Amino acid sequence: MVVDEFDVAVIGGGHAGIEAALASARMGMRTVMFTLNVDTIGQMSCNPAIGGIAKGIVVREVDALGGEMGRAIDHTGIQFKMLNTRKGKAVQSPRAQADKRRYREYMKRVCEHQENLYIKQEEVVDIIVSSRNEVVGLRTKLGIEFRVKAVVVTTGTFLNGLIHIGDRTFPAGRAWEPRSEDLADFYRRMDFPLLRFKTGTPARLDARTIDFSSLEVAPGDDPPPKFSFWTEPVGSYWFERGKEQAVCWITYTTEETHRIIRENLHRTALYSGRIKGVGPRYCPSIEDKVCRFPDRKRHTVFLEPEGLDTVEIYPNGLSTSLPEEIQWEMYRSIPGLERVELIRPAYAIEYDIVPPTELFPTLETKRIRGLFHAGNFNGTTGYEEAAGQGILAGINAALRASGREPIHLRRSESYIGVMVDDLTTRGVMEPYRLFTSRSEYRLYLRQDNAVLRLAKIGHGLGLLSDEQFKLVREVEEELERWKEFYRKEKVVVPLGGGERSYSVATLFTAGYSMDDLKSMGLKTPDQPYVREEVEIQLKYEPYVERERKLNEKLRKLEEVRIPEDIDYDRVPGLTNEAREKLKRVRPLTVGQAGRIEGVTPAAVTALLVYLGKLE
Repeated sequence: MVVDEFDVAVIGGGHAGIEAALASARMGMRTVMFTLNVDTIGQMSCNPAIGGIAKGIVVREVDALGGEMGRAIDHTGIQFKMLNTRKGKAVQSPRAQADKRRYREYMKRVCEHQENLYIKQEEVVDIIVSSRNEVVGLRTKLGIEFRVKAVVVTTGTFLNGLIHIGDRTFPAGRAWEPRSEDLADFYRRMDFPLLRFKTGTPARLDARTIDFSSLEVAPGDDPPPKFSFWTEPVGSYWFERGKEQAVCWITYTTEETHRIIRENLHRTALYSGRIKGVGPRYCPSIEDKVCRFPDRKRHTVFLEPEGLDTVEIYPNGLSTSLPEEIQWEMYRSIPGLERVELIRPAYAIEYDIVPPTELFPTLETKRIRGLFHAGNFNGTTGYEEAAGQGILAGINAALRASGREPIHLRRSESYIGVMVDDLTTRGVMEPYRLFTSRSEYRLYLRQDNAVLRLAKIGHGLGLLSDEQFKLVREVEEELERWKEFYRKEKVVVPLGGGERSYSVATLFTAGYSMDDLKSMGLKTPDQPYVREEVEIQLKYEPYVERERKLNEKLRKLEEVRIPEDIDYDRVPGLTNEAREKLKRVRPLTVGQAGRIEGVTPAAVTALLVYLGKLE
């Protein structure tokens, strides 16, 4: 029985589903979000944090397009940091610890109060497709049908999810939560290939049983960086009350920890052969790290609070599928955790995905029009990657429902574009994670300029208001005025025994800062964002231009042949992953090498340099 009609339906209330549903509703589409549990909308299934290398840039891009993740973490974060501050601006990225409960409550509240968005706690078991291979509706477990014009599937780890704790297994999409089963039958019926992937999460520890006095403290930054262009410099509910940021702590595994793991490998789900799915290379379990790096005496563990009103601690770096009784022994072999109590055991989870090569760059499936995929269901890992896909899928689902042309984000304009192009062109052999090295435009695709790059798109779609876009345009105009002023303004600088006149703009490339200019008596911008952005743009200007020309040259060099007898171990600058995959695939040309999943643009450049084709 058909009971209602919607323009767009979103299946899943995780980080991808939230951004997809909000984008569609904000574009004026009558949108419905289906979730197995309304109270877990926005749940952080694993680490209590948003951001990280490249990931924080994606959050700012989602924000620039009109998404919600940046504002959510600014309002519910308890510790903020800018990562890689000792390196260049191109690889810096914000990261924040979240209060998990408040983050979830914030997202649920935003979704509940969003105009045009309706939430239903029901399991979708089938998607109805017309004879013309177009989505026309869906059916729930209770037999209710809804007419829809487009569907976005964001099932995360819930599609046929299977939990592993040692030799114990049980079906779940997240520990002790029901999984989605029947929807997999739809994909088999429509001849979609399904892959089996795996991820995991560590135990949650009782803070009252940890000896923090013996541990290294990891504080936040002062002042704390924010994620959203639209929030105040200090947006956290915690800081607004004049409190200090929360702290994290650092400890390390020991040789005893590694002994316990090695002696019990046969009891882990991964090494006993019970897990068939492929796990994430860049977020491995502790048993994976111990086996892959046998010479390492210790591995770093970050103890991260899950919130301000809970005693739960997230031990970042200690994901495992060991039996629970061995987990107790392992955790207690670590300094500071000698008497620790486990609140929730660690576990591994297997789940189904559809290979992302089944999608267009719009994230619409090639087989069925009006069907979109986003998030972990596309083979990615991470809240931020999910949000980036979610907002793009939601935008394009809304455009399809309203009869408008879809959009796609180019590699040259966003990390979301890099990720989607990687996924839909190269596919995935293991859970995908974003890194700055995946982009050949990383000097331009920085965390500081996301709003300047993407606000025009967000405004054109109706996701940013006229007032918001006007602010961005005013900032852009002020930036150009200051850049032009510094290009024309001359300054005399001591050189050797004499003096020399320089354009002020060239001083930034030479390492001068705005503070240096101020001490020299020169005018500087008052607005903090403009002040920082002018300095960054003028400092990076020649390098961004060089990057652009290099990318043009790289495209011409794609057909360079690789010698059959090349020894990849002798090629400097390759990551272990790139070296391993180049050895296995043995590509014939540099262009073919660059299309191998895991072989980054930086690896292609290193290969060209080694072959003597790039100066």
